[in-house]
Amino acid sequence: ILCIAGGSMGFLTPFTTEEMVEAIQKSLGLRAETHKGPEDVNAPSAVLPGVEQVGGMDDYWGGAIQMTHQLKSTNIGFGTNYRICLSMRMRLDCSIINTEGVIRARYNVLNEVVIDRGSSPYLANLECFCDDVHLTTVQADGIIFSTPTGSTAYSMAAGGSVVHPAVPAILVTPICPHVLSFRSMVFPDHVVLRCFVPYDARAGACVAFDGKNRRELHRGEGVQIQMSVHPVPTINRVDQSFDWLDSLKRNFNFNARIQQKPL
Repeated sequence: ILCIAGGSMGFLTPFTTEEMVEAIQKSLGLRAETHKGPEDVNAPSAVLPGVEQVGGMDDYWGGAIQMTHQLKSTNIGFGTNYRICLSMRMRLDCSIINTEGVIRARYNVLNEVVIDRGSSPYLANLECFCDDVHLTTVQADGIIFSTPTGSTAYSMAAGGSVVHPAVPAILVTPICPHVLSFRSMVFPDHVVLRCFVPYDARAGACVAFDGKNRRELHRGEGVQIQMSVHPVPTINRVDQSFDWLDSLKRNFNFNARIQQKPL
């Protein structure tokens, strides 16, 4: 997927609408990269584990340059060392399970699944398990199960850690917990997380998937969360580290401060 920024922030969209046509042409090898940008200076090429690199890439790009020598290249920097880099963005496979243990709905999310108290005036009362081992009892406004991609969204706003998109992990972040000791946690991607509403809870809960498909959870119902076997491949402007750090600095002014003057 080649992501184009059409909104206000564009954290996951490194290309603007003005660059869209040229970015598509370059990603298809229909336009040559004839200049060197700042990304060419000691920028490593991202090689994905488990993805075989097809030999003769230099010949491929050389052929593209010969084919399109008549096309004029603009100043958009794209890729590193004449290679286009991809990010395999992890998704979560989420299942709503009823009191009989039957799956009544299933969703894949790129950012996060949120279980909250909904319109109830009471705290959400939830039981959480990790690989069938009791994790904790949540007494809060809710809880967020997030991917590394979603770590810069709702999870970050709730005080969760910011995680590099290449880290295979699932983040668990409470929303306004009524206790001082409940902090955001990071789990490996192979675990299976379950969260359900106990029968003695004062009220039910609500669950939303990437902010959509909001459903009500009754007592005894819950959600099972695990890594999806279908990640989302996105095309990087340079590579995944450059794009991610550039977005942090550009959109969030990450660690921006007036430089301290020397003595």
